[in-house]
Parts: sequence; C-alpha cells; structure tokens
Amino acid sequence: MTRALVPPRAWQRMLSGRRLDLLDPSPLDIEIADIAHGLARVARWNGQTQGPHSFSVAQHSLLVEAIADHLNPEWSNAWRLMALLHDAPEYVIGDMISPFKTVMGDAYKAVETRLLAAIHLRHGLPATTPAILKRRIKDADRIAAFLEATELAGFGREEALRYFGRPQALPRAVLALLEPLSTEAAQARFLARFAALQPERNAQPVR
Repeated sequence: MTRALVPPRAWQRMLSGRRLDLLDPSPLDIEIADIAHGLARVARWNGQTQGPHSFSVAQHSLLVEAIADHLNPEWSNAWRLMALLHDAPEYVIGDMISPFKTVMGDAYKAVETRLLAAIHLRHGLPATTPAILKRRIKDADRIAAFLEATELAGFGREEALRYFGRPQALPRAVLALLEPLSTEAAQARFLARFAALQPERNAQPVR
C-alpha cells in the first residue's frame, strides 16, 4: 500500500496560537505580541556583538525608528510605525546577514515582502511602503548599521564607512539605544513604542 505524500510544511505556529503560512501569510494570523517576542530573541550580526546580551532585532528596530524620527520630525505616527516594523518579518524568518541574502537572491526577498505586506495590513498600514518612505527608512537603517558595526560588532571606522556610508550626528537619547538589553527588556520596550504610535495613527489617514 502506497503511503500518500504529505506536502512540506510551510507554516509556523506562534505562541499566540496563530499558524502563519509563509507562502500565503494572512493579516489575521499576525499578532504584535508574537512579533515583539520573536524580534527580541533574534540577534543582529549573527550574535557577534559585544556586551552581556545580544543586540536584538527588536532593539535595532527601535534604533532605526528613533533615527528616522530625529531626521524626519514631520512624519506622522503611521510613517514612524512603518519604520519600527521595517524588519518585522524577521520574527519568522530570522535576521539573515546581507552577504547571505545576496547568495539566496529573490527567494528570500519574495517571502520577506509577502510577510511585511501582511504585517502592514494587520495594523492598518499600506501593504507596500511608499517609495520615498522606504528610501528614508533605508537611510536610517544604514546609519544604525554603521553605529552597531563600530560600537558593537568590531568594525573599524574606515571599514564601516566603506560598507554603510557616513553617519549623521545624533542626540544622546538615540545613541543610548545602542546599549544591549535583556530579551525581556527589549521585548517590553518594543511593545511600548508600538503602543505609543497607535493613537495618532488611528485618528489620522496614512499620508
């Protein structure tokens, strides 16, 4: 008797009980608690950073949003929220370092794009990040990468300038976000910032 072939599993069960399909993610299966839990446990730089705790993607997300906020004080909370969530798909697929993304090519990007669209829709945001906003978030992301590289990941300044470009001067409150936090603290701070961005977003249309 031939055993029926079981299709490969392409979903992950979350602690919330949601079952998220990576090939066809539904906004209904997205929970911010799952995102915060996952991002606080995913290490940037493959964990190759200094300090008693890994520097998590949750902290990186807070840093990028703070840099973007400093550089773009006119932004609505909706745009700030998209900056905070720019790496949110990594709560499922992990933080793949840029060299490996290059090796993987379009397959990784396609999964990441579908997940981010579902995350945006779950929180009342456009499925696709507007082009101008995407560029400005990327600018903040590069500055964050430079700071993380030189302060935490052992890069020399000249090497970091070559890969990430020249950073801008930032206030002390933003730079303080480079201090690695425990998993619990990073998760709580991410959730608190997400909550702080909610009221205005719900009251105003996305620009």
